[in-house]
Amino acid sequence: MNETFGSGTYDVVVVGGGAAGLSAALVLGRARHRTLVVDAGEPRNAPSSHMQGYLSRDGMAPAEFLALGREEIARYGVELVRGWVTDVAKDGEDFTVVLDAGPAVRARRLVVATGLKDEMPAVPGVAERFGRDVLHCPFCHGWEVRDEPFGVLASSASSVHQALMVSQWSKDVTFFLHEVAEEELSDQDLRRLAVAGVAVVPGAVAELVVEDDRLTGVRLADGTAHARSVLFVGPRPVPRTSLLEALGAEMNETPFGTYPVIDSTGLTTVPGVWAAGNTIGFSEQVVHAASGGYRAAAAIVGDLLMTDLDAAVNG
Repeated sequence: MNETFGSGTYDVVVVGGGAAGLSAALVLGRARHRTLVVDAGEPRNAPSSHMQGYLSRDGMAPAEFLALGREEIARYGVELVRGWVTDVAKDGEDFTVVLDAGPAVRARRLVVATGLKDEMPAVPGVAERFGRDVLHCPFCHGWEVRDEPFGVLASSASSVHQALMVSQWSKDVTFFLHEVAEEELSDQDLRRLAVAGVAVVPGAVAELVVEDDRLTGVRLADGTAHARSVLFVGPRPVPRTSLLEALGAEMNETPFGTYPVIDSTGLTTVPGVWAAGNTIGFSEQVVHAASGGYRAAAAIVGDLLMTDLDAAVNG
């Protein structure tokens, strides 16, 4: 930690050092704003060995991507500290940001890019293999496992959508209803599954079958096993929005979690507070998160400039 850390007021404190937070910090540093990134080091995509669909970065390891981002922001004087923000409060026109390790700091503006945590279905083996052969996003991993025997573990009636989507990458798809009753599926759901060639298997899933550290099947509670080499699941997203809630930001409840109400730049209903990345939604991919961080930072640069100019004009 450098000697000036925590002294004076930062123009912006960015909470979260993933793609959204680092992207915001890069833009802010290049705009000559004193910026601090607080990084807890828990990116959502940590279980994955690669990330896909980011032009020019397709296939890069997430850890490598973040390491390069940290190097880039350092070139522009952006400071980074490892740890958690445990509390934040409005302090006049500024904010007081309390850290778990180090002094509290003041900031004129905030970017909250704390992301979310994926809670896995309570089936033995699922959490341990997540990001390897237990997956949730075909856009992230579908090409790498194309044409393999897929399974899809239903967590709700909406899991039908996931089963239909993954059929784009494999024509051998089995939809395990698990704790979802077949009666919960609409006639349209069943017709679509049939046309897509997706086999529907009722009954609870008891465990995954793993041999030589590879998924080889799915075993039901009745003892029957189905050979599968890939299983898609629908994690329960748990957004990390406690800081926004503490500040009184208006929230919007969705089927995939509760997220802040924002404008097109990521500005929340709390003046001076922006949000980006998976803090604003379940389906933000790395490329979306980086874009959102950039957009928020650009808005902040203009906001700070106009605030300072107006203060000078009004004396």
